[in-house]
Amino acid sequence: MLRVLAVDDEKPALGELLYLLRSDPRVRSADGATDATEALRRISRALDAGPDGDDGIDVVFLDIHMAGLTGLDVARLLSEFARPPLIVFVTAHEGFAVQAFDLKAVDYVLKPVRRERLAEAVRRVSDLTAAARGARQSPPVTGADAGAVGGPGPDRAGSAATGPLVTGSTAPGTAPEQIPVELGGVTRFVPIDEIAYVEAQGDYARLHTADGSHLVRIPLSTLEERWASRGFVRIHRSHLVALGRIDELRLDAGATTVRVGAAELAVSRRHARQLRDLLMRHARG
Repeated sequence: MLRVLAVDDEKPALGELLYLLRSDPRVRSADGATDATEALRRISRALDAGPDGDDGIDVVFLDIHMAGLTGLDVARLLSEFARPPLIVFVTAHEGFAVQAFDLKAVDYVLKPVRRERLAEAVRRVSDLTAAARGARQSPPVTGADAGAVGGPGPDRAGSAATGPLVTGSTAPGTAPEQIPVELGGVTRFVPIDEIAYVEAQGDYARLHTADGSHLVRIPLSTLEERWASRGFVRIHRSHLVALGRIDELRLDAGATTVRVGAAELAVSRRHARQLRDLLMRHARG
């Protein structure tokens, strides 16, 4: 079960968050801190005690806008530790999502906090914490055993990512080559080059490939930034497309669409001219 520290300088918001956390059966304890200094003091004590100590903290639910150090400042400080607690940001502001995921946040929950949305964040933390504890208790994987990890597994359609944003060994300045997605506890690594287009779905993005789709909790704007070097372009507020996967560009009564495989996607007016120019340059090689 999880040991939680919630940090918010607004006491009513902190009290509501603690109430919701303590009502979740996966949470063993939930304590609060009203400023970053107090939070860092408690986290430091927990780290000194070790992951299995009485004062241990598995996850910090962290507000962003606070007096003094912000939640992002706290996360940056924690990233310097060898084994920091997991971080879930809880904020009323959407604009910090990219920075939050750059700081390896597990989740980004918007205020006002809904019980079911918070429960999903707790589930993700619980899964990651259980996996980390299992890794500490298990013997090292030998080379012979490693080949069995990430085998064929179940069908990938409709899977959801719980791992890091991207993975894979790459040269400096290039985008990583794979993105981890999870289905039924099995993590698969989808080559980015196999993704035809990405669709925004609320707090998630759906990655479309030839053999299915994969739901990941990553903002579309983050993928746009990270995958620009791989030829992904924004064509609409809801869609990011691999330039080389566009089969047709259609202009009809002032509306622009593209065909990507069997999918026909709308192109917004503000992206249409840039897309036409990019396609022309791409066609010339």
